[in-house]
Amino acid sequence: MRFLIVARIDEPSALACAKAIYRLLADSGHQVVCDEETAAGTGLSGATIQDADAQVAVVVGGDGTILLAVQRMKVQIPVLAINWGEVGFLAGLEPAEAVPFLKRMKEGFPVEERMRISLSQDGVYVGDALNEALIVTARPAKMLRFVVSIDGVQAEQFRADGLLISTPTGSTAYAMSAGGPIVDPRLTGVLLVPLAPYLLSARPQLIGADRTIEVRLTGGKPATMVIDGQTSVEIEGSGIIGVKVSPEPARFVDTGKNFFSRVNEKLRSL
Repeated sequence: MRFLIVARIDEPSALACAKAIYRLLADSGHQVVCDEETAAGTGLSGATIQDADAQVAVVVGGDGTILLAVQRMKVQIPVLAINWGEVGFLAGLEPAEAVPFLKRMKEGFPVEERMRISLSQDGVYVGDALNEALIVTARPAKMLRFVVSIDGVQAEQFRADGLLISTPTGSTAYAMSAGGPIVDPRLTGVLLVPLAPYLLSARPQLIGADRTIEVRLTGGKPATMVIDGQTSVEIEGSGIIGVKVSPEPARFVDTGKNFFSRVNEKLRSL
């Protein structure tokens, strides 16, 4: 098989793990290449994530590293994520499990798809998110005014410090910290979670992914939208954020672990 290796570059132990996995796979007869940043940290051969012709991306890092790798892929290839972070909700394997799993991994492995959301500003595409898009004020201590429309009908309006537009996968990330529910990632829906709303009636909402969702800023205050913690988009005073299901879902190698068992395990470790 053809493997791409991506590692957390600010952690020497993650780079060492990536190097060991590279040697293991190469010695087993597989074609292996690192992304450019991992290659620079390990001295191994490298290519851009976009240009790597791989069947599997082995990502050694935390959720941030995984999100960055997914965002950089032009075409989504299955990700086998090894947790080298604080919690690692997106990771399917812990470090001790990686080598045994890779040794028995063969072509035809099962893959789990995770929906992403496609985001636009005033009709112009700005990016896809696997976890969430965060809209916050560009001025500290200022609140934003939001109007949410679903299928062309105004469904909610509120003032808040910000708004999280999350996928089911992202429900265990910032959305959970902000009081949102944990959502089964097999569902397709969009979770809206207001951040510190002025009125308690503004509650999290889970909306069917087949609906047309628009979020309008009306207060005239500048805001910033951050996509998966990686990309920032400035919103000057007003704007309409369109939300729909991305045609290109993220793909993860199915390691056979139950989602709810993993969530329980991760939450107990915090």
